[in-house]
Amino acid sequence: MTLIKSISGFRGTIGPNPGEDLTPLDVVKFSAAYGNFIQQTAAKKRVKLVVGRDARISGEIIQQLVMNTLVGMGVDIIDAGLTTTPTVEWAVQHTQSNGGIILTASHNPKEWNALKLLNAKGEFISAVEGQEVLKNAENDSFIFANIDELGSITERNFLREHLAHILGLKLVDKEAIQERNFKIVVDGINSSGGIYVPALLDVLGIDQIIPMNCKADGNFAHNPEPLKEHLTEICRRVVQEKADLGIVVDPDVDRLAFVSEDGSLFGEEYTLVAVADYILSHTPGATVSNLSSSRALADISKKYNQPYYASAVGEVNVVAQMKACQAVIGGEGNGGIIYPETHYGRDALVGIALFLTHLAKNFTKMTELRATLPHYEMVKDKVQLNKSIDVDALLIEVAAAFSNERVNSLDGVKIDFEEGWVHLRKSNTEPIIRIYAEAASQERAAQFVDQVKKYIQS
Repeated sequence: MTLIKSISGFRGTIGPNPGEDLTPLDVVKFSAAYGNFIQQTAAKKRVKLVVGRDARISGEIIQQLVMNTLVGMGVDIIDAGLTTTPTVEWAVQHTQSNGGIILTASHNPKEWNALKLLNAKGEFISAVEGQEVLKNAENDSFIFANIDELGSITERNFLREHLAHILGLKLVDKEAIQERNFKIVVDGINSSGGIYVPALLDVLGIDQIIPMNCKADGNFAHNPEPLKEHLTEICRRVVQEKADLGIVVDPDVDRLAFVSEDGSLFGEEYTLVAVADYILSHTPGATVSNLSSSRALADISKKYNQPYYASAVGEVNVVAQMKACQAVIGGEGNGGIIYPETHYGRDALVGIALFLTHLAKNFTKMTELRATLPHYEMVKDKVQLNKSIDVDALLIEVAAAFSNERVNSLDGVKIDFEEGWVHLRKSNTEPIIRIYAEAASQERAAQFVDQVKKYIQS
């Protein structure tokens, strides 16, 4: 079993052993560490936080532990209940709260859960802030309230408010979507997406919605990471139902993937690329993705004569780079759309509304839209290393060996070739180097991987 304490939050498998699994004792300790941090940094004495969860089986009990721990510290809680990560992020801003906690292990299996921590902007806390929370947890730095200063809990369902906000976005065109009369299959992985995605499609005027795995009971019907090998059922269903497309989200609805009308995957990497193509056609500005995301976004930016910037891997890093260059759209190749017009966080709901508007206005099928975008193939691999090897030193050697190419050492080592790229990053949890490569074909991308692996192994 596993418990991981990091600067981005606390996650683990539900189990019996405090300090080794994510137990009630650990939940109380981590909640108190975060609550104390927020109280120390908040400008006002009385602190208000938004707390929500996905549909994981452990979610309800963990949410009660989190909320009541914080109430015991004198914190006022807005209980968002069963919701999505982007909804909680948006709600923190909307209610002018001091922060928020999302209880979700994202794409991890059902035995996992996590406390993901937000700042007053509704964004994930920074590395420096995360270090302070960790320090509080390690030092048992908790201060609880006396009887007259206990906090309160107020229930508030943000579903309709969040959807109304999305419909109010300038580049979301309900009329165009409604006119296309789309028929859509939705895989909600038996979590929050099973409620929120059909509700969004309904307010967008879509009548033909075919729900699949939309019972929000936390019993995931398949591996919840929206990858090709886990999505065979919806691919078959789209063809069987003669649907225009399929929509897939992860349990907390921050990652988004599409299935085309012929049952083929649109490509998780191309969710952001397609949305960016639409945004840039109406709004000039920079784009951002991380170093391990497809080169196709840079190509689309070039098409509109707009700048593209790459960040280190991780949503916090993408957001920081987007703010630095005032990007109009950004995200990650795992299907994460970050649209600053709404909030700085990955939001599958906003992504769906923008994508459907783009598809509707182009009067094309999914496969036809995909054919208009730059085509690349990606290969993901890793190299197991001896524990005694200095991985940082090895990466420096790799960068030097390929110095004739364009080398970026912002996050590991990325080598840009004329025909593609290869990106090497060390794992923080095991002695391996992850290797991602992209080129016009799987064969060429695999050659880039082999070229680098042979150098490392020599």
